[in-house]
Amino acid sequence: MIRTFCGATVKAVGTARPIKEVRRLHSSYDVAVVGGGIVGLATVRELILRHPTLSFILLEKEKELAVHQSGHNSGVIHSGIYYTPGSLKARLCVRGATLAYEYCDKKGLPYKKCGKLIVATEQEEIPRLQALYERGMKNNVRDLSIVDAEGIREREPYCRGIMALDSPNTGIVDWRMVALRYGQDFEEAGGTVVTESEVNDICSATESQAGSTEGMKYPIAIRDKKGREVRCRFVLTCGGLHSDRLSQISGCSSEPKIVPFRGDYLVLKPEKHYLVKGNIYPVPDPQFPFLGVHFTPRMDGSVWLGPNAVLAFKREGYKVYDFNVRDFADALSFRGLQRLVMKNMVYGMGEMYRGIFIGAQVKILQKYIPELSRSDVLRGPAGVRAQALDRDGNLVDDFVFDGGVGEVGSRVLHVRNAPSPAATSSLAIAEMVADEVEKRFDL
Repeated sequence: MIRTFCGATVKAVGTARPIKEVRRLHSSYDVAVVGGGIVGLATVRELILRHPTLSFILLEKEKELAVHQSGHNSGVIHSGIYYTPGSLKARLCVRGATLAYEYCDKKGLPYKKCGKLIVATEQEEIPRLQALYERGMKNNVRDLSIVDAEGIREREPYCRGIMALDSPNTGIVDWRMVALRYGQDFEEAGGTVVTESEVNDICSATESQAGSTEGMKYPIAIRDKKGREVRCRFVLTCGGLHSDRLSQISGCSSEPKIVPFRGDYLVLKPEKHYLVKGNIYPVPDPQFPFLGVHFTPRMDGSVWLGPNAVLAFKREGYKVYDFNVRDFADALSFRGLQRLVMKNMVYGMGEMYRGIFIGAQVKILQKYIPELSRSDVLRGPAGVRAQALDRDGNLVDDFVFDGGVGEVGSRVLHVRNAPSPAATSSLAIAEMVADEVEKRFDL
C-alpha cells in the first residue's frame, strides 16, 4: 500500500571538486535527487538508466555517501518472511533480495548466503513460528522449512531451541559498499553527485538564470545552507532521517513524523566467533514494535549481537550521549511519540535497562546460545532507525509519498517513508519510485 500526502562538493567516485566548478560547467538539470543514502542512490541510478538523455544531479549533505542508515545497519539480506502476504513490503523485499543477489553477482560484490534460523525456545512461541512459515510460503520466500531441535543443532551447533524456521536464502552483505556501487553506476551513466550540500530550500525560481536563453525551462530552485543554488525541472527527495523536514520546506504536512530510535549492538569476541555460523533470530512478539535481539555475522568476520531499541536524542546520534536540542524537542513534543511510549512503557524501560547493563542483554541471548557469557562480549557500534510515526502513536509501515503545494508541489516528489528492510528492497523500491516519478512528471 502506498499512502500519498498532499561548503558543497562535487563528488565523483573517489574524487572531489568544489561546487563552484559545477556552476561553471552546468548548473541546470532535468531532475535533482536529494539524499545520498541507499534508496536515493538506487533510485537515481534507476532513473538515469531509464532516461539516459536527461541530466541528473544528486545532492547529499554529508562529505561522503551512504554514511547514516545505509552505513549503520546489520548487513542482512532479508528474505521476506515477516510481512503481510500480498503487501507492498512483502513483494518489494522478495523481489529486492533476488535483485540484490543478481546485482552483486554482476558487479562482483562479495556476499554470503549464511542463512537464518528463527528459533522458538518455548512452546508458546510455536504457533507464531508456524504462522511465520505460512506467511513466508505465501510470500514466495524460497526454500523455507521448519526444523526440530536436532535440525537446529545441525545448522547451528551451539544454538538451543525446540523448533525453528530455516531460511537458507537469507544472506549478509556490506550494504554501504552496495550503495556506493549504485553511485558509481550513476556517475558512469553521466550523473553528477554533489556532497556537502545540505538542502534547506526548494522553491519556484523567480527569474531565469543569468546568461540563460532558455527562459524558465528549469523552474525549481534548490538552495543549500551556504546559499548555493541548483536549478531543475523536477525534484525527488529521499531524505531518510530528515525526510519529514525536507517535505515541510516545500509546504507538506509535518506528519508522519520521523522519530529516531537508536539500536546498540554488542560484538562477540573473536575467540568466540565459532558460536555463531549464520543469523539467529527470535520469534517476534506481535505485542512489541521491533524484532528483538539477534545474532548477526558480518562480512568482515565479526559477529554482532542485538540491537536494543531506544529513543535517540539526536537524529544522527550513534553514541549514548549524542544530543541535539531541536531533534530531542521535536520528538518529545510529538503526540505520536507520547502515545507510543505510553502503550509500550514496560517494553521501553526494559530496552533502556538492557542498553545500560550488558549482562541483562546477554541473559536474553543465552536463551539461544547457553554457552555465551558476559565475558564473551564487548560494546559495539550503533545504528539509528528513521521510524515514521503518526499522531496516534502507530508505526507507519507503508511507503509514503508526498508532493507539496502550488507550482512547487507539482514538480516535487518526497519519499517520506521507505520502511525496513529498505536496503534489501532498494533496487525494487527504486523501480517503484521511478514508476511514480514517471507517472507524476513529464520526463
